[in-house]
Amino acid sequence: MNQTFVNNIFSNPAFDEATSLELFHYQYQYNRVYQQWCTLLNINPATIRDIQHIPFLPISLFKTHKVITGNVQPQMSFTSSGTTQTINSHHYIHDINIYKKSFTKAFSLFYGDVQDWCIIGLLPAYLERTNSSLVYMVNDLIQQSKHERSGFYLYDFEKLHATLLQLEGRKQQTLLIGVTFALLDFAAAFPMQLQHTVVMETGGMKGRKKELTRNEVHAILKQQLGVNAIHSEYGMTELLSQAYAKAAGVFHCPPWMKVLVRDEEDPLKISVSGKGILNIIDLANIESCAFIATDDAGIVHEDGSFEVWGRVDNSDIRGCSLLVV
Repeated sequence: MNQTFVNNIFSNPAFDEATSLELFHYQYQYNRVYQQWCTLLNINPATIRDIQHIPFLPISLFKTHKVITGNVQPQMSFTSSGTTQTINSHHYIHDINIYKKSFTKAFSLFYGDVQDWCIIGLLPAYLERTNSSLVYMVNDLIQQSKHERSGFYLYDFEKLHATLLQLEGRKQQTLLIGVTFALLDFAAAFPMQLQHTVVMETGGMKGRKKELTRNEVHAILKQQLGVNAIHSEYGMTELLSQAYAKAAGVFHCPPWMKVLVRDEEDPLKISVSGKGILNIIDLANIESCAFIATDDAGIVHEDGSFEVWGRVDNSDIRGCSLLVV
């Protein structure tokens, strides 16, 4: 796919169905795994006229197949977290600059210029393994922020506490982005009253604690850290885009990403809103697959925002999994 197409994806102010259909035909032609999936579904690409009839690739195939579009040599791959009993997903990346453009532009759309922020990552489970797309994104935002206090923290909560106090004293706009269990541990050890810090959870308990609902987690963090709302990030290894929720777990997508919902009984019945299992169009996934049938149950509202309620039965527990309700 040429550079003009890539640039158009990120310059459109709203989600563009025509671009989605163009990318569908491109990936049908040049993505062997996706083409085989469409063939199994007896899909004739010439009959696809709207996004509700585009076939969505089961996300589990990223565990068992090399999902890549075109005859290209990947620069790198991202790998999902999991347990020793699970098979991890691999997302092969041909052009890492597409990922950088996606998360940088999305951050600016939701939160403004990254250089106005101090970025602090509390992602111990992810830093302890390799090839995490979340760590890559946060690390790049840390570098872009150019703030002297931006950085990662493992388990040194005392140092993190001192840093946040210093930043609060300066009235520095700060983003504390962390995996759920680490944020809960920090908040329990060092309760604070944060006024200039956005606290963002990325989901993920990984069996470390009793499973809590998102509402329960947010209530604890709000009380312990003194903030009015907990922000959330929705992303996964198989995507190159993220959605953000600034309150109550209601996520909004950047213009090049769209969430639809499929019927639990009939996976080919897809709607633009309603309750069911979430399907995602991520136009940044140009060289893998842009049409992903996830294992997340939830609701898509009429304005395109969505909520995640948990994993469907028999799907693997993963580090980025969002909390059940």
